[in-house]
Amino acid sequence: MNSEVLILFTRKGCCLCEALEEKLLNLRLANLNPPIVLSIVDIDSKEVPNDIQGKYTDNVPVLVLDSNKLLRTIELPRVSPRLKEDFLLSWIQRNLNNCFKSSY
Repeated sequence: MNSEVLILFTRKGCCLCEALEEKLLNLRLANLNPPIVLSIVDIDSKEVPNDIQGKYTDNVPVLVLDSNKLLRTIELPRVSPRLKEDFLLSWIQRNLNNCFKSSY
């Protein structure tokens, strides 16, 4: 079974990005339903396609669900940088529920 992938588009030197990345790395994302794995992508990397850079460069940090089940990517709403880790995990699960509920 493939896990869903939560992509964090981030930028070096961005304090909001670094804070969110640290919180996400401390979460047990594999325990969510469905399980997800985290992928951290520097928006300024040469591997990031120009259309993605253009879309997110001024908006980092951005969370995007790359869903194997839904066969598409879904940009999640902006997350408050003030959310504590346990609330962030609940926030992610709620957004996952909304993504998969709306697909049926």
